[in-house]
Amino acid sequence: MPIRSAEKIKIKNVLKEDFTREETWRIFRIMSEFVEGFEVLSKVGKAVSVFGSSRMDPENKYCKLAEKITSLLTKEGFAVITGGGPGIMEAANKGARRSKGMSIGLNIQIPEEQKPNHYIDILLDFRYFFVRKVMFVKYAKAFIIMPGGFGTFDELFESLNLIQAKRIKKFPVILVGRDYWHGLVSWFKSRVLDEGCISKEDLKIFTVVDTPEEVMEALKGFYGKA
Repeated sequence: MPIRSAEKIKIKNVLKEDFTREETWRIFRIMSEFVEGFEVLSKVGKAVSVFGSSRMDPENKYCKLAEKITSLLTKEGFAVITGGGPGIMEAANKGARRSKGMSIGLNIQIPEEQKPNHYIDILLDFRYFFVRKVMFVKYAKAFIIMPGGFGTFDELFESLNLIQAKRIKKFPVILVGRDYWHGLVSWFKSRVLDEGCISKEDLKIFTVVDTPEEVMEALKGFYGKA
């Protein structure tokens, strides 16, 4: 039997009401993630966010490098924040833990479940990517960008954009692995800069290094020796 016009209107109104309720409650879920993140991370002190591929084997040279970098960072009093997953994230948390530093993981709920690694002291679990990204930026004195894929590129370009647009205070954005990042940096200079899409000053927002010692030099060069 065909649905009458009055019934169609009633069904439409019910669906609209359910949608409105769902969206309203989603706001409270988002707020709760912000509140928990702010409450926990505000007590951490100075920290560095480390990004990199979740797909790399623990024996990969970049995982070993990440572990050495975070070991040095924690010895200098920095907490280490990662996305909480495997690969380079796990190596970074491992380096922090082994040097008795504060090791933090900001895990994300995704269809292919990401399980937090075993080297995390403080774990926050997020449903919303944008809330998680705020936490990476708000409490970081620097971004350490290790080799990675789309997720790593996302964090890199967001930091560059926020600094370029003066939406956040400038802080060190350090790309680790000259060989890995060479093609991207060359493209910035040979195409993006030549087309006038960025300025020469924009190229100074980030630094490219190879070693843990160079990472520390970049940090100390920005913040001073103290």
